[in-house]
Amino acid sequence: MAGTIDGMSGKPASTVELQRLIENLVRAGTVFAVDHETRRCRVKSGNLSTNWLPWFARRAGDVRHWSPPSEGEQCMVLSPGGDMATGFVLVGIFSDGIPANGDSGDVERTTYPDGAVIEYDHATSALKATLPEGGTADITVPDSITVHCKTADVTASDSASVHSQEITLDAPKTIATGEMVVQGLLTWQAGMVGYGIGPSGQGAQIRCDMHFIEGHGITTDGGDIKAGDISLQDHLTSDIERGDQTSGRPVAS
Repeated sequence: MAGTIDGMSGKPASTVELQRLIENLVRAGTVFAVDHETRRCRVKSGNLSTNWLPWFARRAGDVRHWSPPSEGEQCMVLSPGGDMATGFVLVGIFSDGIPANGDSGDVERTTYPDGAVIEYDHATSALKATLPEGGTADITVPDSITVHCKTADVTASDSASVHSQEITLDAPKTIATGEMVVQGLLTWQAGMVGYGIGPSGQGAQIRCDMHFIEGHGITTDGGDIKAGDISLQDHLTSDIERGDQTSGRPVAS
């Protein structure tokens, strides 16, 4: 051992010193302080407390991943040459204080302190994201988003808004189960059919003047309006008497 040199002092290292350096190469510990600005943390390992050391990230190049350790998280300190002053902290070891958040080999799950959970089950090909009460999601895409699926179900318990210069609903049938209010011009191009009684107790109630243009009415009879078999333009009048008498009801022509 007399020929072994301590790299720090240049002097022969003692057996005790060599043992200390070897023990410090890899030490288990627990994070007890985190400085997010300097990206450093301190670790408690037995009776030893480290100085501020950098932690390992999943990626730290052109692609970067930010997920700082938490106080109480179990870790390993890797110290090149046994010098813990130049060590690195490898986090990600479950402990009794912070147990595992899963027990399946098919599920990858991320759990956040506020209770949010994002998981993917590759056995069932199911992706699930759950946010806590008051949680929000914001996705910004400058160009376009394309979604392909077999069925889609969106539920907004309060309200839903879509903002665009133009919206196209490309479907053979579109069903609105509640009231519909159109605040702008309503134009239809393939006719209109309706039935049922509305809130007013009438099938239809229009509070404005109506102008029917020849060939563009609500029937194919050149702008005529019909109630059953009675034509507004061509109906006949029963029980006609000259003078100031009132005629009878209209009848079909």
